[in-house]
Amino acid sequence: MENKKEDTINKQVMDNCNYDDDKNEKISELEILKQTVEEQKNLAQDYYNQLLRLKADFENYRRRSEKEKKDYLEWGKEKILVKQIGINDVLQQALKSAKTSKNVESIVIGLDMINKEFSKMLKEEGIEEIQCEKFDPNVCEALEYIESDEIDNKILEVYQKGYKMNGKLIRTAKVKVAKNNK
Repeated sequence: MENKKEDTINKQVMDNCNYDDDKNEKISELEILKQTVEEQKNLAQDYYNQLLRLKADFENYRRRSEKEKKDYLEWGKEKILVKQIGINDVLQQALKSAKTSKNVESIVIGLDMINKEFSKMLKEEGIEEIQCEKFDPNVCEALEYIESDEIDNKILEVYQKGYKMNGKLIRTAKVKVAKNNK
């Protein structure tokens, strides 16, 4: 009987030991899980902080780009206006000369100078006049068709010149076009 009692006690001790081992194992697993959760929280916080910095960097880039764009537009306007001021000076000289001079030829010379100066400025900016003898609906706008013995679609008169800027149409020519009656 004593052996039985001893066996029972030994079994209880062994069960308690197994229980303590299971308990220690569960506690270790819990500690590992807590540590993993904490690492994941730190990682998520790092990602969030990176996202905030990236967002701030992008906002700064956007503002800087908008300012640069505005500065470039202002610089472009200034460049053109400086050239137009020079043309205005020539125009004022011609006007002054026209008021004091009785000579029509000097007025014509002054107007010709203004025209040359303005044409030079346009050319420097990449503006070119559209040259066409035959009506082309891609670059011309027919304001009037006149029946004529001329070749069909021949431009008889240009009311307003057309222009291209660096090869791109910016204004169509407004023209009178011949319509052959034959």
